[in-house]
Amino acid sequence: MEISETPPDQATEALIEHLRDHGLRTDGPFTLRSGAVADWYVDARQTTFDGAGARLVGAAVLAVLASDVDAVGGMTLGADPIAVATAIAAAVAGRTLRAFSVRKEPKDHGTGGRLVGPVSAGDRVCVLEDTTTTGSALVEAIDVLDEAGVEVVQAIALIDRSGGKVGDRLAERGIAYVALATPADLGVT
Repeated sequence: MEISETPPDQATEALIEHLRDHGLRTDGPFTLRSGAVADWYVDARQTTFDGAGARLVGAAVLAVLASDVDAVGGMTLGADPIAVATAIAAAVAGRTLRAFSVRKEPKDHGTGGRLVGPVSAGDRVCVLEDTTTTGSALVEAIDVLDEAGVEVVQAIALIDRSGGKVGDRLAERGIAYVALATPADLGVT
């Protein structure tokens, strides 16, 4: 099936296939952001920074995105291409959606701060992540947004390798969570 012909209801399946074919590595060990060591790793940027992969990312995220979300984004660098792909997919579908980024550290020049892009207090947003094990990047982004008066109503990860822990962690904060793929979907454990 051509990427341009992928219907939204099949986008997640096609995205998982792209991630498995282009980003999955099983030649570990790999040290994860969390500090854990794993035998497998998904370099999601092999999909999110690829034109065909980005189209799938945008379609798959848009298919599960809450209808009342004004903007999408998360911690730079992992969330950036996902946010832009989703905003473009939304525009193509006739939906207004903005993308933003959360810097790792505040900038001390220009407009400063940690938030980049058209997001401000009162906006309802979805926080994005490429791969999550503990949810720490999602929580960090949520904390920055909360401090800025931005309402986080949803979080979406392309791959969740937490075994449900990230969903529980976000549920404690009252944030709806969707994981598009798990290790089993990728054929690894």
